[in-house]
Amino acid sequence: MKYAYYPGCSLHSTANEYDLSTQAVCKTLGIELEEIPDWNCCGATSAHSLNHELAIALPLRNLAKAEEMGLDIVAPCAACFSRLKHADMVAKTDPERMHTFSEKFGIHYSGKINVYSLLQVISQYSEEEIKSHVKRGLSGLKIAAYYGCLLLRPPKVAAFDDPENPVSMDRILAALGAEVVDWPYKNECCGASLSISKSDIVVKLTRDILSMAKRAGANCISTACPLCQGNLDMRQPDIQRNYGENYEMPIFYFTQLMGLAFGLWEGNLGLKKLMVSPDAVLSEIGTE
Repeated sequence: MKYAYYPGCSLHSTANEYDLSTQAVCKTLGIELEEIPDWNCCGATSAHSLNHELAIALPLRNLAKAEEMGLDIVAPCAACFSRLKHADMVAKTDPERMHTFSEKFGIHYSGKINVYSLLQVISQYSEEEIKSHVKRGLSGLKIAAYYGCLLLRPPKVAAFDDPENPVSMDRILAALGAEVVDWPYKNECCGASLSISKSDIVVKLTRDILSMAKRAGANCISTACPLCQGNLDMRQPDIQRNYGENYEMPIFYFTQLMGLAFGLWEGNLGLKKLMVSPDAVLSEIGTE
């Protein structure tokens, strides 16, 4: 399988480890990723909060470039995926607006390709196919699969998994040999868009998520969103100062966990880039 790859701004900067592990895991699975040439920022979060026209035009340009490549597009970042899907829906349901974008911005997109999240693409593999690549099972890890609020919502746009009780990531992690805990905060918002403007709210939201994961018995969290990962990872010192609670809970990208189970070189997974060290938790692998 070959896809037009849209890394987005985060995967080329603060979430470089997500890009590294994505590339490594996709290569193992036989998924070919061709980065979209001259891609631009999709506008999340600032553009779609301030300018509805720009919120569609920015991701639409990337869709047009992917269409020129003749490939469906895959986006690892939940926010990028959401913006691309919104633009794709406009293209496929509102020809009048598309005419405006064509006339005003010179963007020509006919809607002949599909937009997928990385989790969606990998979840198409059966558990048996994933297990066939496992070299080092993840028994000993008790993982809370965290989807966040953008990956599956709004349902009519995302059109992927159950928006209230998603299971795609759970199934992948279980196939790796991990214990996936049952918990009610799979798709709670971490407040990423408020990180700068309302940091006190973000600290509370992330604390609630980490607290619930711990109560469910998890010793780590897996996510598919760089905004969620950064928030849950970096806010733990703030939570300790504000609430006196020390979680020391590693926040992995699901691709990092897949890479570990596949026996890939850890330098290609970016584990050292995590703020909360995963060393203590990873020492439990294979002990059960």
